[in-house]
Amino acid sequence: MFGQMMRSPLLMTSFIDRSADLFSKVEIVSRLADRSIHRYTYGACRDRAYRLAAALQKSGIRPGDRVGTLMWNHYAHLEAYFGIPLAGAVLHTLNLRLHPQEIARIASHAGDRIVIVDNALLPLWEQIAEHFRPERVIVADISGNRSVSENDYETLLENAPKEFNPVRADEDDAVGLCYTSGTTGFPKGILYSHRSVALHSLSMSLPDVLGLRQADVILPVVPMFHVNCWGLPFTAAMLGAKLVLPGPCLDPASILDLFRSEHVTFSAGVPTVWMGILRQLENCADASALLKGMRMLVGGSAVSETLIRGFEAYGARLIQGWGLTETSPLATIGGLKSYMDDWPHDEQVATACKQGLPVPFIEIRTVNTEGICPKDGQTMGEVHIRGPWVASGYFEWESDGGCWTQDGWFRTGDVGTIDSEGYLRITDRTKDLIKSGGEWISSVELENALMSHPLVQEAAVIAIPDEKWQERPLAVVVLKENANATPDMLRSHVAPRFPKWWLPEKFAFVREIPRTSTGKFLKTKLRELYRNGELKI
Repeated sequence: MFGQMMRSPLLMTSFIDRSADLFSKVEIVSRLADRSIHRYTYGACRDRAYRLAAALQKSGIRPGDRVGTLMWNHYAHLEAYFGIPLAGAVLHTLNLRLHPQEIARIASHAGDRIVIVDNALLPLWEQIAEHFRPERVIVADISGNRSVSENDYETLLENAPKEFNPVRADEDDAVGLCYTSGTTGFPKGILYSHRSVALHSLSMSLPDVLGLRQADVILPVVPMFHVNCWGLPFTAAMLGAKLVLPGPCLDPASILDLFRSEHVTFSAGVPTVWMGILRQLENCADASALLKGMRMLVGGSAVSETLIRGFEAYGARLIQGWGLTETSPLATIGGLKSYMDDWPHDEQVATACKQGLPVPFIEIRTVNTEGICPKDGQTMGEVHIRGPWVASGYFEWESDGGCWTQDGWFRTGDVGTIDSEGYLRITDRTKDLIKSGGEWISSVELENALMSHPLVQEAAVIAIPDEKWQERPLAVVVLKENANATPDMLRSHVAPRFPKWWLPEKFAFVREIPRTSTGKFLKTKLRELYRNGELKI
């Protein structure tokens, strides 16, 4: 027997209609490349998104076609977030931090027919265009110094047909395409649907997830080209919440200036962003008033206790989330259960450092050679995941590479434990585990312990060859400005937490650690540089 409910499709394009109809006066604020501020409303955004959709259809774009964007976080990119799917096409955000040839390969693989490019990024586009040429390039000069031509974004919108009827879509139709970071080979495309984006957006607004609401002022520091900006623009539009977009001005001082002027209540970024902002706060006389009550989502890599305590001192709450491009990305969220409010503060912070509980509709498990791991917080296994916004395959890819199990779970490549409370703790990537004398050492746990030292800015741990033990850990450390520390000092600091055989014998002190385009430690590069525990000259 079926229920007697309407079959109303879950369409993410309905978000912009809802926000424009019910919250038409709510602002969308963008900082532009020249540091000026652009303000308009959800009502104006919908009008322009509809005109973009009409213009794309007039240009010959048909349902399922891919339209690329090479843009910073600002209002024109937000219009593309909705205008491209309204035309029935697939929004493909290009990662501007990759090498031009890599961007070209990805755009070619995606089959982007049209690409919308920031005027400020035209020098980058010229390098990309040497290897990939779409049918048309549309230039969005949001500085106002436009050149009137058929490929000018504003001219395109002005000449769009006045009447436009959105494509009649099914909730399983594709709306977005993002590529993985490609740390283990050529990046792979993840094709998101109306349904997956809608459900992901709903989950983010739940009180025990991110608790987003219409009254929030949301500033995503995470780029709009990275996993759909973690879904935040979609969720903000669904709720009608004020959205603040920082453009290319991502330095800590600029972000704090927007926190101050726009009264931001929620923000999101990777740990390096928050470490930089925490340092900047030391010079802010109004730091406590500025951050009091703010929630900050951190993702991309593990967060340290030092970072959580640092923002806690200013009255802000750092929330750890975990996920991947394949999971849209939010899969688990950190936080405390109600009865944990009485726990000692150190235990609360330790729990907050874990990747957290699976959000509603998401299932996780850990698996090793013995099978499904017990939830004892100790037994490590590869993290498997499934749910309605988890990918079931890669875009235009012949083989899944063994990334999906026969019973339908996605194999994340992350290694972790699940404790008796259901909290996931990521201990490493499968390729980053260190096998010493036949036993596993978690590089992530060592990194977090090292970064809890007051003199350490950040630390990465990698495996280096060892004749006796097969592999041993090498700690690559960046010290805080004007700080001095010795290997013995750092080894003594972490020694109480780990078995003696976990402790690194070798340390390398560097000015910076190489990172991927999404802010993660680039351990492949570190392993290349420190093959023998010494810098390769």
